[in-house]
Amino acid sequence: MIIGIGGVSRAGKTSLAEWLRDQFPEKKTHLICQDEFAYPTEQLPRIMDRIDWEHPDSIDHERFRKSILAESKVNDIVIAEGLLVFHDRLTNSLYDSMLLIKIDYQTFLDRKEHDHRWGHEPDWYIKHIWESYLKYGLSPEPQRTIKVDGTKNFMSQSILDFVR
Repeated sequence: MIIGIGGVSRAGKTSLAEWLRDQFPEKKTHLICQDEFAYPTEQLPRIMDRIDWEHPDSIDHERFRKSILAESKVNDIVIAEGLLVFHDRLTNSLYDSMLLIKIDYQTFLDRKEHDHRWGHEPDWYIKHIWESYLKYGLSPEPQRTIKVDGTKNFMSQSILDFVR
């Protein structure tokens, strides 16, 4: 089984992926974070004076897809998560289940305010992250995607039922 989990920065993608992994203790499960497939810094697109981590050209989609396929051969469940997991149609064809964690703009802002992994990010860049998510991060296949409310406890039986 291959599961794709998408959503804006700070939506809860990693938390949901880890929770799902823990729901299948009898299965060999592997988590793949799309961030690990970013190109080297010097190859990344830029916006103004900053690296544009939110642009599809920042990710090696082919290497990401090949990693998902390789892991699916040696694991029962592969869970891939990231902002751009639904951007590449070839990768989308691999997913058995697609979960999109939705949060509103104010929740995103509140959560980003406490995110200091990258140091201070200017307001214009925070807005750019949100706009990039709306442009590149939504699932193009709503009929195959469950929308999960990232402002509530989304770790539930309904999600397990969906992925099964």
